[in-house]
Amino acid sequence: MRANPLALLPLLLFLTLFIGSGVYYQSVNAEYAFYQISAPVAILPAIVLGLLLSSGDLNKRLETFIKGVGDNTIITMCLIYLLAGAFASVAKAVGGVDATVNFGLSIIPSELVLPGLFVITAFIATAMGTSMGTIAAMAPIAVGLTEVSDLSLPLCIGAVVGGAMFGDNLSIISDTTIAATRSQGCDMRDKFRMNVKIAVPAALVTLVWLYLQGVNASIPQAADYELIKVLPYLAVLALALSGMNVLLVLFSGIVLAGVIGLATLPDYAIAQFSKDIYAGYTGMQEIMILSMLIGGLGALMKAQGGLEFLAQQIERLTTKGQNNAPSTRAGEAAISAAVALTNVCTANNTVSIIICGSLAKDIAQRQNVDPRRSACLLDIFSCVVQGLLPYGAQVLLAGSIAGLSPLLIIANIHYSWLLGLVALGTIIFRAKSSDQEDRTLDALK
Repeated sequence: MRANPLALLPLLLFLTLFIGSGVYYQSVNAEYAFYQISAPVAILPAIVLGLLLSSGDLNKRLETFIKGVGDNTIITMCLIYLLAGAFASVAKAVGGVDATVNFGLSIIPSELVLPGLFVITAFIATAMGTSMGTIAAMAPIAVGLTEVSDLSLPLCIGAVVGGAMFGDNLSIISDTTIAATRSQGCDMRDKFRMNVKIAVPAALVTLVWLYLQGVNASIPQAADYELIKVLPYLAVLALALSGMNVLLVLFSGIVLAGVIGLATLPDYAIAQFSKDIYAGYTGMQEIMILSMLIGGLGALMKAQGGLEFLAQQIERLTTKGQNNAPSTRAGEAAISAAVALTNVCTANNTVSIIICGSLAKDIAQRQNVDPRRSACLLDIFSCVVQGLLPYGAQVLLAGSIAGLSPLLIIANIHYSWLLGLVALGTIIFRAKSSDQEDRTLDALK
């Protein structure tokens, strides 16, 4: 495929329109600044530009775009959006959110509420292997928590998204872990051991920060609650931990919440149950449309050679150096940059790992990068970028549930920022002998 830097212009146009308009309206103190020009509308000129820059028959260009819209990953995300919205809507309508918040306040010390929110979310995401399902389950609880306390809503939502990305990155059943280890030819447990050394320090600093932010918060004593209304959330968590498919987990949660509402609320009827489900659907309309359009735009950019251009530039950088001698540090930086930039273009961490997998393996072999380390960096930097993209699925889902601007959310996802900094630090300050020591230890086993 011919590399083409112009193929990346549509993405730059979208970011300029979406982020630029939001910053402008915020500067003039407009309410809901980032919703004055919504993202699904801001992306339309970028799609037009992408079609114009493409070569070949118009019908073929449109076919490429539509294939991107209908990609299996994109459609799966859209189904998760729908079911997550319906579950959040029904659970709240039957009193599940209030009951769950009060249940949590009754068992967690008030000064540990924020760190507890992060830890619980991280545990669930690690067990489930998916950040999307975790955010769908935990974000409504975070919103409910802020309604009965003076805790910051963006901070609570940031803790949830950060915890979800922690689990997505570390879980051995996560699709990012599977893609990274398979593409680099290493075992999951070996990648996990390397990953933990980077993720845990970032998580510990995050917990300290969250503790300091919430230690003086005014959090009331837990009110009375009906434990049966907590059941939908407990069931969702239990089913997720059992390994059930996230779509079935959310569907089961919807049914259980509806049954509890019908059984315990005298005025709750089948018609209202139906309306609550549909209300959840409509609340996810914007991010569904945007996700599909981003999928189509990404397909156009890939078909035009935009991602190939990124790969070639990264590969060219790795060949630079004194006498073209192998440099582990340069190789690690190149692998990290490749997956990060690809993720910016595709807005999908798993897809970005798959796209960069063969390139990363080639770079690792030429620059003496341990395959375990290569897999670790692929997973970490894809998750870092995915967790900080204002048009990424995780941030969009959390923003839709909480009613917050994507930029406001990413400013409060402290774990993702810290994970990126710690990972960069391990590249910059990595001892030259460490790779040789790892190989020596492997040879002795």
